[in-house]
Amino acid sequence: MRMALYWLVKGCQPGDSLVFHFSGHGSQQKDYNGDEIDGYDETLCPMDYASQGMIVDDEINATIVKPLPAGVKLHAIIDACHSGTVLDLPFLCRMDRSGKYAWEDHRPRTGVWKGTNGGEVISFSGCDDNQTSADTSAMSKITSTGAMTYSFIQAIERGHATTYGNMLNSMRSTIRNTANDLGGGIVTSLLTMLLSGGSLSGGMRQEPQLTANVPFDVYSKTFSI
Repeated sequence: MRMALYWLVKGCQPGDSLVFHFSGHGSQQKDYNGDEIDGYDETLCPMDYASQGMIVDDEINATIVKPLPAGVKLHAIIDACHSGTVLDLPFLCRMDRSGKYAWEDHRPRTGVWKGTNGGEVISFSGCDDNQTSADTSAMSKITSTGAMTYSFIQAIERGHATTYGNMLNSMRSTIRNTANDLGGGIVTSLLTMLLSGGSLSGGMRQEPQLTANVPFDVYSKTFSI
């Protein structure tokens, strides 16, 4: 995965559009360099995380965000637990259920730069940093799928992906509407539960998040990959 992240941005040129998609386990660990508002780094968990360690948001940011040059666009689609700010981007779109939003400033108080080298980075993630992302059969009615990934695809197929704001609202609506009719079909990330000491009780409580290297009007900016 680390090699793939380096490969993704290596040699990119103005006009390039890059996509980083991860669907798997995510977790958190204590932040030791003071760049996290909540005191925790977000992480991705590769299959060999037990021997090679988790991939921390600081590393992801340094690898695919900071080097991104002007004229290059990167979209990240991260379907994992605790993934809200897993790219460590400076701004998070805090949106309520009515669709009203405000950009939260997540720039570290230490002054460490978490932005790009002129490029544009926008990330859709499965849930907030303090939430878990579910696998559930309640959506497809056939097999277990990542709730965030399924809602992302549904938003596009149903023509709701006109703007980033409409995309986010559609994804959240799909998950909320499904949460009331799970019927035991939810399989939350067991690995993350073990890592964090959490519980599987309480149903599917997740809200997809939108983060970016610079704030923008989410209802006027056209969604485009």
